[in-house]
Amino acid sequence: MAVTGTDALGSGRALSMDTLVRLSRAAHAPDTPRRLTVPEGMTTPLGCDAVAVPAHLGPRLLPRLPRVGCVYADPTHWWWIVPADSDYALYWPVPAHYSTGAVLPAAPSPDLTLVHRPQGTIPYTPPIPLYLALCRVMGATPTWSRSLPT
Repeated sequence: MAVTGTDALGSGRALSMDTLVRLSRAAHAPDTPRRLTVPEGMTTPLGCDAVAVPAHLGPRLLPRLPRVGCVYADPTHWWWIVPADSDYALYWPVPAHYSTGAVLPAAPSPDLTLVHRPQGTIPYTPPIPLYLALCRVMGATPTWSRSLPT
């Protein structure tokens, strides 16, 4: 049995059942990095990265933000979807973790859930307000506010 699929070049070549099973297994292999996915009907025109913060900070950040995009949570982290390259010239304060491509750690929690979905089709939390709110709740100074060494 073969299923017709469209590859990256749009060729519409047929995929065998063996190929489909292999691809499925590779996507669920324990060492295969998982990515956060956006809910159906949402688009990521600016690419997709994520910022993970310790779970206890998540509820403190929500009311400080003018707009909140998709936020996922597990028992240890809250994951905020941001546009790609939102780490450019920003040094996210530790213990926050910036994830290019919204890649989850090697062993993500199986109980990752969507805790916030914005209205509309754009899943992003604006990165600058998120960065400033995170610095505020952690007592960190934003990097551009630091004095330069003389």
